[in-house]
Amino acid sequence: MKWLVLIISLSFATLAQADLNETFDRDVLTLEASRDACYRFDIYLAESNAQRAQGLMYVRELPVSTGMWFVYEREARVSIWMKNTYIPLDIVYVKADGRVSSVFHDAEPLSLRSMPSDEPVQYVLELNGGLAAKLGIDGDSRIYWEPATTD
Repeated sequence: MKWLVLIISLSFATLAQADLNETFDRDVLTLEASRDACYRFDIYLAESNAQRAQGLMYVRELPVSTGMWFVYEREARVSIWMKNTYIPLDIVYVKADGRVSSVFHDAEPLSLRSMPSDEPVQYVLELNGGLAAKLGIDGDSRIYWEPATTD
């Protein structure tokens, strides 16, 4: 019975990762932390309402250099929750010019608690919980990302 549970768990984890790859486009962004260091992240792009609603739900593991980048049409106050999200996440709220507005550290998995931005933002970056503190991501940090243009 233990093996069946393990196989089912691994199947859901693989399914969640495959779903991310099928549902979201991928890109790269650079984060300049306040500790004078730059980091490159592979990101899944959540650009539509449906993609933003799904986010990292059902994902059981996320590579350390990977995140979810939520893109909104314009700056607004936004709120994130952890419904059906199984891993702790750091939630980084980002202004239109790339400046980090605020960070929620180690959001509790499966929580329905609303985590609103402190001010209007245009982007949200979700990373593995604890990574923002480890890398020094704070209000003095900046994110560089160039959206792909369609001609």
